Amino acid sequence: MLNYTQSILFAVAAVAGSLLFMALLNRIWPRENRREHTDQIGWQLSVLGTTYAVILGFMLYAVWTDFGIAEANADLEGNALVNIYRLAEGLPDQQRVQLQELTRRYADAAINQDWPQMAVNQVPSGTAGINADMWKTLMSVKAASPTEITAEDHALSELSTLTRHRRTRLLQSMSRLPMVLWWVLLVGGGVTIASSCLFGSANKALHTLQVFAFSLLIAMALTAIADINRPFQGSIHVSNHSFIQALQNMPGP
Repeated sequence: MLNYTQSILFAVAAVAGSLLFMALLNRIWPRENRREHTDQIGWQLSVLGTTYAVILGFMLYAVWTDFGIAEANADLEGNALVNIYRLAEGLPDQQRVQLQELTRRYADAAINQDWPQMAVNQVPSGTAGINADMWKTLMSVKAASPTEITAEDHALSELSTLTRHRRTRLLQSMSRLPMVLWWVLLVGGGVTIASSCLFGSANKALHTLQVFAFSLLIAMALTAIADINRPFQGSIHVSNHSFIQALQNMPGP
């Protein structure tokens, strides 16, 4: 997870480091002396570049897919909460009032407690007790009419769905790429950029531009992976909009 400033600084540092490495390499091993190795360097860069491109593309796809799943899960959790609120209308008066009040409290806790806690890498706890109280309220229903029996049955199903999505959200808030994969990405990027600096090009300006563009592209891809790797943290994160909208659809007494 990175904020916008950190992402920009990382990209600038990666590009500057690449250009500095090329400048030092040219002093230690002049480009004129490397031209005879151009064919070998080109073959090496082709293999490295292709391999790293596959790894980078797969990692970016994986974290973006996980981000989309987390976003959809949060929406489904908010939808289940609204459904419980509406199904409470068919319950006896005591449980109806209690359950509708608990659904509003759940939405408020998700917005004002869970999301801020997840943003700082803490396990969200605001909705845990409320979820338990919702189960107690539904299990205390003594349904008499067919309408109440149907409402209770559907409300229990929606509450089970809500609980499942909440548990999934907690797991997603703590998920991250394993450190070994970050080593693969960072070391692979460094080796690939270093290989591009080895060319003994006769056109110094063109070679510099190529290294600049190559390192910038890799740095941007890495920052994108870092930004969306933790779906509930950083500058790009799953919004709590579904709970804000749910709260708007659950008017108070």
